[in-house]
Amino acid sequence: MYEAGISNVEITMTVPGAVDVIAQLAQKFPDLIVGAGTVLDADTAQRCLDAGARFLTSPGLVPEVVEFALKKDVVIIPGALTPSEVIAAWKAGADFVKIFPCAPVGGANYIRALKVPLPQVSLIASGGVNQLTAGDFILAGASAIGIGSELMPREALQTRQAAWIHELARRFTAIVRDARARLAAG
Repeated sequence: MYEAGISNVEITMTVPGAVDVIAQLAQKFPDLIVGAGTVLDADTAQRCLDAGARFLTSPGLVPEVVEFALKKDVVIIPGALTPSEVIAAWKAGADFVKIFPCAPVGGANYIRALKVPLPQVSLIASGGVNQLTAGDFILAGASAIGIGSELMPREALQTRQAAWIHELARRFTAIVRDARARLAAG
């Protein structure tokens, strides 16, 4: 995926040996921006930073993790869903607010609706983003997208089919690049 142009990856704490995976990726690919996801406490956040994580995320607003990230001057991306949660995360100091799970609650239309009263908040659409909807999320006002299992079919990873993985990653990056170009063109 890195070779196909995906420059940011989040390793969630639900992955077995996640902290070790972060360390391995950070060492092997120094230009790759490796982050830690599903970080629910400051101790885990510290272990992730020690391993080389360059950003922290959580599926919801965890004040302890936000405060930790602010003290350490590391990018923090808490999750939120409702407008009240988005505002609380933004006011707490979030660099970005991850709208999770986005697709089940309206997808790109939900991002568009949140951006009307909250244009100053940088939103990341996450949860159910796929190749058919990725561009729509960017056009709706998402600063970025978070793609999980929709990025790579498990079969492609398990069988290490590099060409398939590269092509899927390339498609996602092209979709985002094209949507951003359309926004810039007005």
